Amino acid sequence: MHVEAQKFLSATSPSSYSTSFFFCEVVGNMALFGGHKDKELRIHESLDELGTDLADYIAELSETSVKERGVFAVALSGGSLIGLMGKLCEAPYNKTVDWTKWYILWADERVVTKNHADSNYKLAKDGLFSKVPIVPSHVNSINDSVSAEEAASEYEFVIRQLVKSRVISVSDTSDCPKFDLVLLGMGSDGHVASLFPNHSVLDENNEWVTFITDSPKPPPERITFTLPVINSASNVAIVVTGESKAEAAHLAIDDVGPDCLVVPARMVQPTKGKLVWFLDRPSASKLEGFQFSD
Repeated sequence: MHVEAQKFLSATSPSSYSTSFFFCEVVGNMALFGGHKDKELRIHESLDELGTDLADYIAELSETSVKERGVFAVALSGGSLIGLMGKLCEAPYNKTVDWTKWYILWADERVVTKNHADSNYKLAKDGLFSKVPIVPSHVNSINDSVSAEEAASEYEFVIRQLVKSRVISVSDTSDCPKFDLVLLGMGSDGHVASLFPNHSVLDENNEWVTFITDSPKPPPERITFTLPVINSASNVAIVVTGESKAEAAHLAIDDVGPDCLVVPARMVQPTKGKLVWFLDRPSASKLEGFQFSD
């Protein structure tokens, strides 16, 4: 179904658009939108179908990256995203994906112990890593025994070592790391990773990894990728579900004009990479031109 939708989009869409997204087609229960050539929306009727499409997407990127570079470097966030990745633990992905070539990092992490309920590492380990044959040494968690500032500095050093060894590529346009995939969720306030609205970290352009001690959502201490690192990735996916995030999705995606609040998710604009939004019907309900055929 997805392949046919992609063919339709390629055949009917101009190379780029300066206006907001237009309705393209409904294939099965997935509404596929086109728009700017570097952005794509995939909107699903159910969470089950969204999870399947997300698994297909990740598996395809993994296969391509392993063929081209020999590794697949992916950065994760936490929250509901990990649960929506759950189909990767099932057939056929648990057997067809080359898990030994995966290198895992975190686009953001809470500065808590690894067994803490708020730990993104624990969430991913329980929901994904413990169920597939990922090499333990390829999972790069933060140092949780130091301050947030020190944890961010040490994590940036880890990334720099992986860049030096070519596990992670380097951007063609800057000195930033170029992850094969950065996977993000989005909060109801439009935050991504731990980049919150009106926070000074949104202006950080020099560091790859920075820290906050005053997160508006607990726990307060976190490390996070900066926008230049996220926007240097080859592929970025933002996964959004639930009606509570519909307004933020509208502000992040639609052509809302200069007077509206600029949410952090809207600032995710890969320099040369591809951005894909995965949404369910409730979270997409306020998008301009959105409709689902019955």
